[in-house]
Amino acid sequence: MAQSVKLADDVMAIIRREADLHSRSVAGQITHWLRLGRAIEQSGAYDHARVTAALEGRLDTADLREEEAIAWLDAFTERMSAPAPTEQRFFARRRKLGQGVGLDAAGNLIHVGPDAAA
Repeated sequence: MAQSVKLADDVMAIIRREADLHSRSVAGQITHWLRLGRAIEQSGAYDHARVTAALEGRLDTADLREEEAIAWLDAFTERMSAPAPTEQRFFARRRKLGQGVGLDAAGNLIHVGPDAAA
């Protein structure tokens, strides 16, 4: 049974470009990358458990093999690009109390009241 998945516009642009380049449908390109990713994760050169351990701080990133380090950096960058649930709660509480919630481009503290969007 077919399933729908929401992907960011920038990701879809990359998928469409690669699909056109390789004469695949969008679904075919996603399936191709899924199979490649799965094969890499299951190969002897890449250990997904080691990447996960590094993301959790249980393994030093210096101990990762090259392929694992690339995967770790991609995952780390993705995680750092959005606030974690604990950070969201922290800043929601600060907004509610009328406290500073960040810095503007000049380094000045930004105060946002409780009526502001999260």
